[in-house]
Amino acid sequence: MAKHRLFKWRRPVLVAGASLALGACAVGPNYHRPAPPAAQGYMEEGTPSATASAPGADGKAQHFKTDMDIPGQWWTLFQSQPLNGLIDDALKHNPDVAATQEALRQAMEDVRAQRGQYFPQVSAGIDPTRQKTGQVLSSALTSNSTLYNLTTAQLSISYVPDLWGANRRQVESLVAQADAQRFQLEATYLTLTSNLVNAAVQEAALRAQIDATQDMIDSQSRILETSKKQLDIGDASDNDVAAQEATLEQTRAGLPPLRKQLAQQRDVLAVLTGRTPDQDVAAHFTLDSLQLPQDLPLTLPARLVEQRPDVRMADAQLHAACAQIGVAFAARLPNINVTANWGSATDQMHTLFGSGTGFWNIGAAVTAPLFDGGTLRHKQRAAEAAYKQAAEQYRSTVLSALQNVADTLHALQSDADAMAASARAERAAARSFDIAQKQYAAGDISMVALLNAQVTYRQAQLNLIQARAARYADTVALFQALGGGWWNRHDVAVAP
Repeated sequence: MAKHRLFKWRRPVLVAGASLALGACAVGPNYHRPAPPAAQGYMEEGTPSATASAPGADGKAQHFKTDMDIPGQWWTLFQSQPLNGLIDDALKHNPDVAATQEALRQAMEDVRAQRGQYFPQVSAGIDPTRQKTGQVLSSALTSNSTLYNLTTAQLSISYVPDLWGANRRQVESLVAQADAQRFQLEATYLTLTSNLVNAAVQEAALRAQIDATQDMIDSQSRILETSKKQLDIGDASDNDVAAQEATLEQTRAGLPPLRKQLAQQRDVLAVLTGRTPDQDVAAHFTLDSLQLPQDLPLTLPARLVEQRPDVRMADAQLHAACAQIGVAFAARLPNINVTANWGSATDQMHTLFGSGTGFWNIGAAVTAPLFDGGTLRHKQRAAEAAYKQAAEQYRSTVLSALQNVADTLHALQSDADAMAASARAERAAARSFDIAQKQYAAGDISMVALLNAQVTYRQAQLNLIQARAARYADTVALFQALGGGWWNRHDVAVAP
């Protein structure tokens, strides 16, 4: 990625004449977005092609498509109405979303407030006073009284022409900051929706693991009962019974942590939707109620920087820092302040605005910093350093975004292989259990052998459940890493 360089500027005295001639031009560097990354893929072997695929949870393959756009409501691809409703509810009631929306409104109002500096500032006031002057002084009033009333009504106008574009640069900086806040809102949306989908997947996986573990406990309990009976008739030893008891209790020990995690996931769903943990969330999720998307988008790196909210936010912050250089530079140049006053002054309230009471004045002041101990120069240098810092932070954000996508692609491939292996193991265990059932029915094996085959099958099911959940989580991570499709939503905020 090309590094964004900072313009070097001559001393203000050398550019003052040229800037004045340009009139409408603003001092300081004009912002140009950094060049997109030159990388063509995310992994050493290159970006997976549109035909690349990985086995899905239902045995079907997931295909990467470089020409696929991400829908604004990407979570609907999981085809779960309860999930869609839950996310709609969360977007309306989540406090983090509400707080970020208000932060964006604040940033927009700051822009509008700064734009007000383009216009003359007009104020009006009335000042009734009663005052006493010393006897040795002549009163300003014709009566020469030392104690008198004076009422002044005045309209004041002040205008500072934006000769060097200081206000324009300040507005530019605030607009960029509002834009950064807009992308912060998009990042909040994306984080919230991703967390909700992941919480739903985890709940579904935990429910399936609890069911599989309970089945294992039931099977192992029956094995233990059979072992005890065999011990009574001398067909088993105490060691066999003790070993079976240890296996059963070990499996039972795994059930409370799963139930704890399920309860915590329910708390997560409640809080993400703006509820307190004691409030019930009506939606419940199982793996079979979620459908894994078969087509997966794969955005090229050059386009990724346009889609990631964090990268766009870093870009907007870099723009704001660039504009601040112009603000600091303009502060070192001469400035003009035009003022005008019109009003009336009288010693009697009822004669205010009467004949002979009016006054007015108009003037202009030119000020220029001559010596400030280097304050303004160092402020400009500080603004330049802040810009360089923002440029490096932007570069870091882009690199992190590329890494995020690469990590997700690695996880998709690795977990696809793991799930394929788990699926083969589950099918083999199912066949073994089916054979054992037939052998037991024919009297060829004991009940213990049958139940052991069943336990092996349940354990294989448990592993497959975890592998399926990992595939769902990887898919969610990919949509999140690619930006979440915010550009296809109709409610996207626009900075002023």
